[in-house]
Amino acid sequence: MVKDDQLTGGIEAIKLKAHTGKIGDGKIFITDLLDVIRIRTNEHGDDPSDCARPHPN
Repeated sequence: MVKDDQLTGGIEAIKLKAHTGKIGDGKIFITDLLDVIRIRTNEHGDDPSDCARPHPN
Protein backbone atom coordinates (compact mmCIF):
# COMPACT_ATOMS: atom_id res chain seq x y z
CA MET A 1 0.00 0.00 0.00
CA VAL A 2 1.40 3.39 -0.98
CA LYS A 3 -0.02 6.89 -1.08
CA ASP A 4 -0.78 8.43 -4.47
CA ASP A 5 2.35 10.58 -4.50
CA GLN A 6 4.51 7.48 -3.93
CA LEU A 7 2.83 5.28 -6.55
CA THR A 8 5.27 5.67 -9.43
CA GLY A 9 8.32 5.15 -7.23
CA GLY A 10 6.70 2.16 -5.54
CA ILE A 11 5.88 0.51 -8.84
CA GLU A 12 9.40 1.06 -10.16
CA ALA A 13 10.96 -0.36 -6.98
CA ILE A 14 8.83 -3.51 -7.16
CA LYS A 15 9.56 -3.98 -10.86
CA LEU A 16 13.30 -3.53 -10.29
CA LYS A 17 13.46 -6.12 -7.53
CA ALA A 18 10.95 -8.63 -8.94
CA HIS A 19 11.96 -8.73 -12.60
CA THR A 20 13.86 -11.82 -13.74
CA GLY A 21 12.40 -12.08 -17.23
CA LYS A 22 11.10 -15.53 -16.41
CA ILE A 23 7.59 -16.87 -15.90
CA GLY A 24 6.51 -16.19 -12.33
CA ASP A 25 7.85 -12.65 -11.95
CA GLY A 26 4.35 -11.71 -10.83
CA LYS A 27 1.91 -8.90 -11.41
CA ILE A 28 1.28 -5.55 -9.75
CA PHE A 29 -2.35 -4.72 -9.05
CA ILE A 30 -3.21 -1.03 -8.66
CA THR A 31 -6.55 -0.13 -7.18
CA ASP A 32 -8.11 2.59 -5.03
CA LEU A 33 -8.50 1.89 -1.35
CA LEU A 34 -11.93 3.14 -0.33
CA ASP A 35 -11.82 2.51 3.40
CA VAL A 36 -9.96 0.66 6.11
CA ILE A 37 -11.73 -0.74 9.16
CA ARG A 38 -9.94 -2.03 12.23
CA ILE A 39 -12.26 -4.78 13.45
CA ARG A 40 -11.10 -4.67 17.08
CA THR A 41 -12.02 -0.98 17.59
CA ASN A 42 -14.25 -0.29 14.58
CA GLU A 43 -11.96 2.63 13.66
CA HIS A 44 -12.14 3.58 10.02
CA GLY A 45 -11.34 6.43 7.74
CA ASP A 46 -9.77 7.56 4.52
CA ASP A 47 -6.19 7.48 5.87
CA PRO A 48 -5.24 3.80 5.77
CA SER A 49 -1.98 4.42 7.59
CA ASP A 50 -3.98 5.13 10.75
CA CYS A 51 -5.45 1.62 10.73
CA ALA A 52 -2.77 -0.35 8.93
CA ARG A 53 0.00 -0.25 11.51
CA PRO A 54 1.04 -3.67 12.79
CA HIS A 55 0.22 -4.65 16.34
CA PRO A 56 3.14 -3.76 18.66
CA ASN A 57 3.52 -7.33 20.05
